[in-house]
Amino acid sequence: MRICFTVILFCCCLQWLSAQNTVPQDSIKRVATITYEVEGSAIQFTPEAPTLEQIAGAPKAFYSYYWEFDDGTYSKEEYPKHSYQTPGDYEVKLWATNHYDTGKPPSSRPKKITVTKTNNSSTDEASMTEDLNLQRNREPMPEEDIVVVMSYKNYLNYNTSGKLFLFYNEQKFKADNFIIEDIRTYHEEKKSAKTDFVYTNTIDNFENTLLASAQDGFLNLKAKPQDSTIKTNLPLTLEESKAYYRNYEQFEFNNLEPNEERHLFFTLKTPPEMLKDTSAIISIRGVYVPDVNFDNHKVKDMEMEIVTSHDPNNMSSNSTFLNYRLVRFKTLTYKIKFQNNGEGPATTIRLETDIPEMLDKSTIEVTDMYPKCEICPKEEEVRYSCLDTTFTDTQAIFTFKNIYLPGSEQKNVKEYDSTKGFVKYNIKFAKDFHKQKTKSRTDIIFDKNDPIITNYSTTRFVPGISIGAKVGYNSYSDLKNSESYFVGATLSPYKSYRWYWQVELLNSFHTYDDNANTQEIIVDGTQGFRYLQRTTTNNSYKNVDWEIPVLMRYNLNNYIGIGAGIQGMISLSEKQTQDVLIEQFEGINDDYLINSETYSSENTNSFTNFRTGLLLDVTAGFARIGPSIGARYVLNFKEDYNYLQLYAIWKF
Repeated sequence: MRICFTVILFCCCLQWLSAQNTVPQDSIKRVATITYEVEGSAIQFTPEAPTLEQIAGAPKAFYSYYWEFDDGTYSKEEYPKHSYQTPGDYEVKLWATNHYDTGKPPSSRPKKITVTKTNNSSTDEASMTEDLNLQRNREPMPEEDIVVVMSYKNYLNYNTSGKLFLFYNEQKFKADNFIIEDIRTYHEEKKSAKTDFVYTNTIDNFENTLLASAQDGFLNLKAKPQDSTIKTNLPLTLEESKAYYRNYEQFEFNNLEPNEERHLFFTLKTPPEMLKDTSAIISIRGVYVPDVNFDNHKVKDMEMEIVTSHDPNNMSSNSTFLNYRLVRFKTLTYKIKFQNNGEGPATTIRLETDIPEMLDKSTIEVTDMYPKCEICPKEEEVRYSCLDTTFTDTQAIFTFKNIYLPGSEQKNVKEYDSTKGFVKYNIKFAKDFHKQKTKSRTDIIFDKNDPIITNYSTTRFVPGISIGAKVGYNSYSDLKNSESYFVGATLSPYKSYRWYWQVELLNSFHTYDDNANTQEIIVDGTQGFRYLQRTTTNNSYKNVDWEIPVLMRYNLNNYIGIGAGIQGMISLSEKQTQDVLIEQFEGINDDYLINSETYSSENTNSFTNFRTGLLLDVTAGFARIGPSIGARYVLNFKEDYNYLQLYAIWKF
């Protein structure tokens, strides 16, 4: 009894010690709450967000905020003050996004408020500088919602009724990146039926302006050059968009006054199966038709970078997966984003960007940037704002000179977007490049501060398939009168760089003879007569064999490759011919032939004589694609079936 009590006490102590050493899991959900105060006809909103958990070594952690006031307006300020124009009940929403913080973004419940005092003369602080705009509250992250704001403005001098389109989920990605979870409208915009074309009264010479051709599974359309601001061929734009995106939403609006601004709000859910490549650029597209009676329209694309954390400094590319057969004349696009998180403005920003060896630095073309400025002249110092580009052996260095980029911690800076910048550039492949994955990242240096290092932006090639034709001769040194010729096909990744697998199916036609089998016996005849009987058996074979080699290969360079692997062989058809010669000689020696008889028989079998072995292989010629010759030695586990294979191969 005492022993039992001791054992129980010991187990309880172990359980208590284990509980003390277990790190408790954080089961408390992070929540950002909304508080507000009424100040006359305005309401002052304040967020109460959970404490930030600083990422070690990163810039100072902070929150960015996005507010919706339930009256068709929004704000990105931390402490917005808003006036309503109509009394009533409203439901204010808040999204807080954590930067350089180890936790997840906090959730927030809408806050219901009742407005009694209004200000009919109030207007939004920020007015649109473009007639169509797309914005988001943060970069997309797997299993995290984002908000997209589509803003449109009437640039005509009369009231209009028109259409809006939002295209999403690019065809080039297998899985959907977004699911529309909620749409919030405030000016009686209505979803309309989706049609193949939207015809208006001003489609001129449609047959000559819209040309369609099928290529690579997409619909490519070409048209006459159009103004980059106002486009005129609406069916073309819509069909191009439908060919590029899987999904879209279509809306109708009415009675939009001149210079009036309106906003549509979309909550986009990111499903678990969305693309998780953090160096990829994805996009959505807005199309705005201000007057339904005319074809004139505007298009806005918004690019986004998939992230695993909301770090505003990152690098991304539009070509994370490439088809090696089609890339030689393809132009890659890279985008480097940065944000000044300091307490003061930055006047010089230096971006030291890795350029992989397979890309040609001399083809770099800067296509867009912020802050907006000119390209610096070469070998000349200037005092105005400009972007300078220089090169080292492995890097391109972009330097913003004489600029003013405010810091997110700077006094009186309310809009976090004003503290962000980017450089977007195109680059082409070098003349000779291999099928290798590339990695690029950027060191971002604000003035004389320590560099901030971005994520790696990667470019990968889809495997692709190369089919080869192969013919040759098999030499069996241990078989008599052997002749073996084959023809077949190979399957391997297209133009692999170093290591790659290869599978083959070879159909060989093989004839050979067995070594003759001779038996001699002394036969006792009548009256004491004895004679020698000799029986000679010859077997000859005509086989149709299947050889199935599976091997790993390695290209030493562009011209020489080696390989090793295993092989299975089976006789698909085997025809055996047996000749038996019986000879009788007088006496016990073969001096005098007294009788001779020959018998023949044939036997046919299928799927017999299975054998396996190891192989070693070497090729010379065009190792990755095109013609080459090779030699292979096959060491079979079955006796007498080792052979040397000499062949020619052409990979396509």
